[in-house]
Amino acid sequence: MTSENKLKHNWEDPLFFDRCLSEDEVIVRNMARNYCTEKLMPRVKSAYSEERFDKEIFTEMGELGLLGSMVSERYGGISASHVIYGLVAREVERVDSGYRSMMSVQSSLVMYPIEAFGSEEQKMKFLPKLAKGELIGCFGLTESDGGSDPGSMRTKAEPVRDGYILNGSKMWITNSPVCDIAVVWAKLEGVIRGFILEKGMKGFTAPEIKGKLSLRTSITGELCFNDTFVPTENLLPNVKGLRGPFSCLNKARYGISWGVMGSAEFCWHSARSYAQERMVFGKPIAATQLVQKKLVDMQTEISLGLLGSLSLGRALDDGAWSPESISLMKRNNCGKALDIARVSRDIHGGNGISSDYHIMRHSMNLETVNTYEGTHDIHALILGRAQTGHQAFY
Repeated sequence: MTSENKLKHNWEDPLFFDRCLSEDEVIVRNMARNYCTEKLMPRVKSAYSEERFDKEIFTEMGELGLLGSMVSERYGGISASHVIYGLVAREVERVDSGYRSMMSVQSSLVMYPIEAFGSEEQKMKFLPKLAKGELIGCFGLTESDGGSDPGSMRTKAEPVRDGYILNGSKMWITNSPVCDIAVVWAKLEGVIRGFILEKGMKGFTAPEIKGKLSLRTSITGELCFNDTFVPTENLLPNVKGLRGPFSCLNKARYGISWGVMGSAEFCWHSARSYAQERMVFGKPIAATQLVQKKLVDMQTEISLGLLGSLSLGRALDDGAWSPESISLMKRNNCGKALDIARVSRDIHGGNGISSDYHIMRHSMNLETVNTYEGTHDIHALILGRAQTGHQAFY
């Protein structure tokens, strides 16, 4: 007969998530948590208010090995697992989705494709400096006329002597105004190919998009190509078609599924603390049935979401996963996190819109995260096609 070892209930971790982590995973998670608490949290309020991008964050993260952590040590990474990458994303987004977006783009959308599809010369030239934060990268796929339909892209590359001429533009590109390099996807003779563009190339500009009401701690802009010459050695040689950008997006979507749980946790814990202190009719609102149900719903969705992302991370590390599994976790966790932020704002009452409580900032950020890297509805169509065998995109 198996002996029972009943544990005292931990409301912060009711399904024993931490017991599923290895010692190394906990060490990296705690290191990332300390950095985010000590370095990111003190600057986030003013950065969001001023729509200010703090470039030094890249070098800080680079010194800790948080940029491109899954990249091989040969190229400047730390050969981390998918689970460790996810744990770091959770800690960064607990502070702000904009900071996690900066890290995610550098890691999953710039460093990953260079390592996966680049030449040895490209890897040695760019990856170590990207890992240190000495170079900042961006990813150019989305265009103004079609984020959800990348196959219809208009940006084109024309072969010329010793290289290619690019014409077109990209929209809503994180890091673009400050980028040193850009991984850009364009049609070359009708086939989507990847190119590494470098700052200073003639005809290549990256104007900033100002006036955002979301992701204000990260910088966003366009990428514009006007007869921009790209040398032959800057073509990613080892991938053709949508497989290239989609493989990058899958890495990013996986990390997002973790990150939004960090944002949701902040909103949940803040709502609980506020409800314990806020007195109405002579008692804390935490003593009311309505508020307790809301807090328990938050607790439930976060606990399940974290275990789902952890299971997916283990599968990715084992090489046994599907893109649809990533769509499921990205869609579920983003949607639940946004719901949690909204309910947390409601529990905070009027104070919920104050920057001092950070809840409205998280809510505004999650409105965007629920849309980018595949909208909530697009992921539903991906999953619906996989389940029924019928595509319903058009």
